[in-house]
Amino acid sequence: MPAPRGEKFIFTLRELGGALGDFGTLLPLTLGAIVVVGLAPTPALLGFAVFYIATALYYRLPIPVQPMKAVAAVLLTAGMTPAGLAASGVMIGVALLILGLTGWITRLARLVPQSVLAGLQLGLGLALALVSLELMATAPAIAAAILVLLLALLLAPRYPAALIALAAAVALARVLDVPGMDLGTVSPAALSIPALPSLAEMESAFSLLVLPQLSLTLTNAVLLTALIAGDYFGDRAAHVTPVRLSITSGLANLLLTPLGALPMCHGAGGLAAHYRFGARSGAAPLFLGLALLVFALLPAGLGLAALAAIPAAGLGALLLMASGELALTKRLFDCRPSCWPVIAVTAGVTVWIDPFWGLLAGSCAELVRVAAVRVLRRESGI
Repeated sequence: MPAPRGEKFIFTLRELGGALGDFGTLLPLTLGAIVVVGLAPTPALLGFAVFYIATALYYRLPIPVQPMKAVAAVLLTAGMTPAGLAASGVMIGVALLILGLTGWITRLARLVPQSVLAGLQLGLGLALALVSLELMATAPAIAAAILVLLLALLLAPRYPAALIALAAAVALARVLDVPGMDLGTVSPAALSIPALPSLAEMESAFSLLVLPQLSLTLTNAVLLTALIAGDYFGDRAAHVTPVRLSITSGLANLLLTPLGALPMCHGAGGLAAHYRFGARSGAAPLFLGLALLVFALLPAGLGLAALAAIPAAGLGALLLMASGELALTKRLFDCRPSCWPVIAVTAGVTVWIDPFWGLLAGSCAELVRVAAVRVLRRESGI
């Protein structure tokens, strides 16, 4: 019997609100890359639109699409040419396709203990919370007001909380004269394909972008996304496997980054954000994909200007709520007391360095835990 694939699309305001739940990650990183690196805005937004629509139609669940965070972090600090960025996307895409098509990603998933997965979730949730606090600090009054509004809307789950919160954030920014995200001298109508990268650009992209990003993608965008999809949707998410997530991410990067898109992946935090704000079907990513398509194609840069008008503090409040959804899971509270040190080590290293080192540190801590439990049982005669 074939595995169930999601369910019928649910076209409601609540799904629309769920679609906007991940804006706190998507917008700041994407607009930052456009400003700092000089990415052409239209193909960057079109890349997300195409990948979101394809994801909605394939998975039929609120599986997210996000800019690759390690790539974005390097771009915003060290810089990279558009050609080098495109090269990194192609290399990452090839690596993910190989891992997915050979099934190696499944073998990796089977090796990761549950305690380490719980620690990775907690660590990623805490890392997102730190990012959200930075965004909220840009306009604390707006952030506090939107956070209170979101908490109040928890009592009324029928309403599209994310949609209401974003509208309120824009209105408050106008009243308090708080500027949106600065686009600098970006040409909103720009539509160009990056040139072929030089050998030096490819070497720089491999060392600065590809290697750091692959570890984050494998843990957050593949293993944890599949795990959390199963937690949220049960048998409806039987087709959301590490192999398929690896292949769809690989194809998107291989096909779209050479055309000017930002390197993209799925993500556990994005799934938690969509779910937290009401997304329950593939309608949410379909809504967002179509919206980004419209924003990308509006004349005179109107779409880009509209996205930039959303204050970062409002996006930070959304992201803070989503980080709690990701970090505080049933898996965390149901674990044995002996697993708590493993979870703490994994989460701490994940926040301090990145999920790959968190995975390694947590796995070592789990080996120590298992050995200690065996010794205690032997000494107690159990």
